[in-house]
Amino acid sequence: MKGARIEPRNESGSALIEVAVILSLFVMPVLLGTIDLGTVVYSSIQISDAAHAGAMYGMVSSTYAGDTANIQAAAQADAPAFGTNLSVTPTVFYACTSALTGTHYSTQSAAVSACSGSGNHALEFIQVVATAQVTPGFRLPGLATTFPVSTTAVMEVEE
Repeated sequence: MKGARIEPRNESGSALIEVAVILSLFVMPVLLGTIDLGTVVYSSIQISDAAHAGAMYGMVSSTYAGDTANIQAAAQADAPAFGTNLSVTPTVFYACTSALTGTHYSTQSAAVSACSGSGNHALEFIQVVATAQVTPGFRLPGLATTFPVSTTAVMEVEE
């Protein structure tokens, strides 16, 4: 066997396998994280729509604005994926037309006495806060297993 030559192995596919392994280690967590983020964003849109639906119900009249049970039912019906796990908190408040972002009053009489001057009067608002815990589909190390999502909708009550 003297003088026998050893032929080098053909390694043309090994680089492709190395790239595939490296990409699977880095791309899969990013892909799964993106899917989780998408789930949380989609859920927050559903929760926001539910708060809006509750506020839409309450804005019809002062009677509807005080109907907590039906405001909650309207919001929960708009987000059936959450059902009763969706916490809905409606609140009625009053504000002066000259300072809508200013002081909020809990009673109409307090708002009427505070809103003095020409063209300044009390307006009634309904605020609905919808809150739920969102659980993404994948459990990734380093990320929370649930995310609290809360949104608020505010509308003027028609009179």
